[in-house]
Amino acid sequence: MNNNSSIPQYPDFAPISLAMKQDMYPALNLLKEGISEFSFSNLYLFRHVYDYKVSRIVDTGLIISGTKEGKRFFYFPCSFPEMAVFDKLMESHDYMKNLSESQVTQYRIELEGRGYEVWEDRDNFDYLYRRQDLAELSGKEYHKKRNLVNGFINSFECIQRPLTSHRIGDAMRVLEEWRASKGFDGDYVSAKEGLELYSQLGMRGAVYYIQDEPVGWCLGEPMAKGSMFAVHFEKACDRYKGIYQFMNQAFAQSLQKYFKLVNREQDLGNEGLRQAKMTYRPSGFVKKYRVIHFMEKEIGSEQIQEPADCGPGTVHAC
Repeated sequence: MNNNSSIPQYPDFAPISLAMKQDMYPALNLLKEGISEFSFSNLYLFRHVYDYKVSRIVDTGLIISGTKEGKRFFYFPCSFPEMAVFDKLMESHDYMKNLSESQVTQYRIELEGRGYEVWEDRDNFDYLYRRQDLAELSGKEYHKKRNLVNGFINSFECIQRPLTSHRIGDAMRVLEEWRASKGFDGDYVSAKEGLELYSQLGMRGAVYYIQDEPVGWCLGEPMAKGSMFAVHFEKACDRYKGIYQFMNQAFAQSLQKYFKLVNREQDLGNEGLRQAKMTYRPSGFVKKYRVIHFMEKEIGSEQIQEPADCGPGTVHAC
């Protein structure tokens, strides 16, 4: 991050803007943790949902500040700053989120010694799948998935095409049908903007057609130094039974083989979504932790649970 950065220096914060991409993207793209929130596109597309603001510490990295359900939080996507900075942030925020597993290993003892509590934020663990498993769906554990895919293929001739500027309108049609069928907006605004700005944000995806009619699309980006692909959005016309399972497999098949893992984000504590994601047999999780003031242990997962279909992690997985 250069001295002429568009990002203000701590303790000043500014709303995330597209102009900040050139300062934020390179560092975020090289992170090895694979945390789905730690990408410029995710931060930018959900900037209004969480009122994201950003600051920088010279030679240390970024501070992201946000708000959810009246509670203020912050996190460090790049590196952990001096404890004096952390203490000051905890004075002005309710909690820290997205503490990575490597940061917990390094800083937990010191944090607890300073009177903070560190706990696993299971509702926000990212689900990881081997790309090859999703592409092949082999073995008895994927029997039901294969049946749904085969039933879909036997009923419909569906074609996958890369997302391009000429296909944005087709994807938008699917998004509008998805919104109407759900009866609520969910992450509609973020998904719409993601389609409009996919190229500028460095994202890629696919659009699915049945008899030249668009019926689904997905959108994501490489993470973890290019070894992982994160699927941020996946929308389809529910009237086609098995379409989500087909899209999941087809897109995994289309990804380059150097993508060993697919990150399908969080379940947000939604039991239905958790069960659906588990049926795909995750190979692991990107664990995340939360830090709170020791005397505020009552801030539990029930009170700070993410609403379903309203932000990162709502990728359809059933």
